[in-house]
Amino acid sequence: MKLTLPLFLTLMRVAVIPVVLVLFYVDLPYARQVATVLYALAGITDWFDGWLARRWNQTSKFGAFLDPVADKLLVAVCLVMLLHAQPSGMLALIVAIIIGREITISALREWMAELGQRTSVAVSWIGKWKTAFQMTAIGMMIWKIETFGINWYDLGYVLLFVAAALTLWSMAVYLRAAWPLMRESG
Repeated sequence: MKLTLPLFLTLMRVAVIPVVLVLFYVDLPYARQVATVLYALAGITDWFDGWLARRWNQTSKFGAFLDPVADKLLVAVCLVMLLHAQPSGMLALIVAIIIGREITISALREWMAELGQRTSVAVSWIGKWKTAFQMTAIGMMIWKIETFGINWYDLGYVLLFVAAALTLWSMAVYLRAAWPLMRESG
């Protein structure tokens, strides 16, 4: 396996997860803001590494596997740490919806791939919007400190509601696409 820039970016996205986690909990000035910047850079590489890999013809099976794993790990770890820091029933529900959807769709994609129908559950525009809202909301909630008169945590919390709604919508779209095959398989 050759270490290309796109693969390196994906690996760095995984490597930044424990750093974000430590910075989130450490009691140092601006630690959460540094965590947010690292989180945002990781989110940007999510788009950038795939684009580079396709543009430079540097796709690999390992990269194709690791890219969605890195995304899901980053989001799941950050959601759990946010829930741990400020537990509430509503946030717990949102976290369960988002993480539950990721597990469900990952399993669905694996099952569809076994049937040779992977393209039936390819990423849709709803999934892309869900990811954008989710990544933005989590970053705002990690930042937390009010700046420029904006309560970033509360704004992020509202956007996380939108992300949860898009999460349910996109899951319904994927499940509806797979339903004919699920019905056949008995």
